Amino acid sequence: MKYYIFRLSFPNGAHFGDGNLDSYNMTFHADTLFSALFIEAVKSGGAMADRLLRAAREGKLVLSDGFPYIEDTYYLPKPMLYIERNEDVGNSVLKKTAKKLIYIPMDKMDGYLEGTMDMKQESDKFSRFGTHQIKESVAIYGLEETEPYYVGIYTYGENNGLYFFAGLDEEIETDLIDLLDMLSFSGLGGKRSAGLGRFEVTKMVEVPATHFEGESDGRGYLLLASSLPKEEEMDKVLDQASYLLEKRSGFVQSTGSFEERKKVDQYFLQAGSCLRNRFEGDIYEVGVGMPHSVYRYGKPLFWKL
Repeated sequence: MKYYIFRLSFPNGAHFGDGNLDSYNMTFHADTLFSALFIEAVKSGGAMADRLLRAAREGKLVLSDGFPYIEDTYYLPKPMLYIERNEDVGNSVLKKTAKKLIYIPMDKMDGYLEGTMDMKQESDKFSRFGTHQIKESVAIYGLEETEPYYVGIYTYGENNGLYFFAGLDEEIETDLIDLLDMLSFSGLGGKRSAGLGRFEVTKMVEVPATHFEGESDGRGYLLLASSLPKEEEMDKVLDQASYLLEKRSGFVQSTGSFEERKKVDQYFLQAGSCLRNRFEGDIYEVGVGMPHSVYRYGKPLFWKL
């Protein structure tokens, strides 16, 4: 399997919310990306959708969450580990800076784990990563009177944006590239009809497989995709793990119905969780009362620490 960085630029900004239109996040989850790709595959015909689903289930396609890049620096989620730093002792400013920092430069991860990375310098870089705003819009379709609503939008600074990792077997590589090209016009995230979430794939960079495969040298594994172990995997995965849970929910996007139906809620391990044991996860069925299957991507991707 080969691993790649897909670097995305969002010229119009994006809406990655948490269920509320006026909320905003600057990144997206792996299940959001997979769902969007799957919808594009369904539009292309059942054969491509079947290939995508089969590749994901068999581990021939693995995806990460979206992470920031600033110019030519790629960032990973901050590991949920206690890091002892001598200069932090009694320094409340540095402690607060370290707590607020949520992403670590990929090329400085070892320095972070060893307690030598300059926290303030890295925190300052994110002050120019992008900006968020709440945009007021008006709903008029099917209403006697107009009703205002508010949309949270994140706009990325020049030469900044998001990337994701993809592990690919050769048989699915062409399909993924084609689907990303289609999705770039449809958009990723919410309020796509307003042009939000449209992107350009500006780079595709191969990453050594040694970062993802093989045994850890003792520090364990950094989770790169919000994901969920199977029930029979749970006890082993959580043993000696440092993790947070996050709720994954949302509404079904169906090509055959305009009726909104809610997906089954699940609680996933958050990207940045640190585990001693790998797990397989699954593609979960989360539709209720739908005429077709509804899937949520819950497969992990690990970075060796």
